[in-house]
Amino acid sequence: MNIDQEDYDDEGEVVDPLVPPENVTKAGRIEWFRQKLPELDLLNSNELSEKFHGRILEFFNNNCSVQFYMVWLSPAKTFGPREFLCMDSLFHSNPEACLIIVSRSMDSKHGYRKLKPVLDLGFKVLAVTPDVPFLVQDTPGEDWLEDMKSGTRDPGYIPLTINLSNLIRIAMIYKYGGVYIDTDFIVLKDFSELRNAVGAQTVDPVTNQWSSINNAVVAFDLGHPMLLEFIKEFSNTFNGNKWGYNGPAMFSRVFQRMGGSLPDYNITVLQPKAFYPVDWIQIRRLFRKPTTGSQSRWADRLLVELQDSYALHLWNKRSRELIIEDGSVMDRLIAEHCVVCQHINHA
Repeated sequence: MNIDQEDYDDEGEVVDPLVPPENVTKAGRIEWFRQKLPELDLLNSNELSEKFHGRILEFFNNNCSVQFYMVWLSPAKTFGPREFLCMDSLFHSNPEACLIIVSRSMDSKHGYRKLKPVLDLGFKVLAVTPDVPFLVQDTPGEDWLEDMKSGTRDPGYIPLTINLSNLIRIAMIYKYGGVYIDTDFIVLKDFSELRNAVGAQTVDPVTNQWSSINNAVVAFDLGHPMLLEFIKEFSNTFNGNKWGYNGPAMFSRVFQRMGGSLPDYNITVLQPKAFYPVDWIQIRRLFRKPTTGSQSRWADRLLVELQDSYALHLWNKRSRELIIEDGSVMDRLIAEHCVVCQHINHA
């Protein structure tokens, strides 16, 4: 494998330049962003990113059962055991799939070392430096990007990389088709029959109809018109000061607005059990070893129920620091759904 990217060591990796200073006014934040613009390679094309499209097409010429995407805009050194678990379990259930990790930092020797355990087993994974201007070209996202690059629009106090991830995932699927998945999942099932689908995070207990939709897993055919609706909503209503506003909440707004037109788009909204069978409040229970009979029976029932799920969202903000205890639900899931299983149980 040819590695074109500079190899950053652990101390030398660049801190995210898109994290705004705290306690500044809107005007002050816009001025800060304007001064930072020359440093923001991610918003522009360069010699490496201009190879992006060709590298994607070449990689997907590999008889992929499913085209998967992840987005990683953090330093490669932070791609840890939990993220590796997502990739590892993905290939356990989808061994003939192709996985693109859209990432500048992982497209490096350091990133290659992170991916080497699965590459050595013959699985198809490639980290690629994104060309954001190319991805949003001829979409409503093009105007949003130009506004941001002009330094006249408020990026918000939420790091712009988080909102760029929301945009990149949609644009990738629009350009190439396939399945986007966040890095805080354990994959449980083959995705090859999943098309034009999203997952409800919550449902109304009375009507059993979805009440909110999450964008942590998104599966669509190339060029699907609903993806343009998402990009349009992102661009027209962008707000960098509200968590989730340009991500899950944006998906929910579009679905609510489309209303009765949704059948024309041939889209399936899957029940929460598909991707979000355990909510963020309960996720901690999966990491603890059962210590009573009732806890053991609950764990056994949950493992049976999870057989109907494509994947389990781990809600990293709630669970990242938790130890996976021996005999816990997570411990048993990992034993059944990983290939490399490298240092995961102590994530």
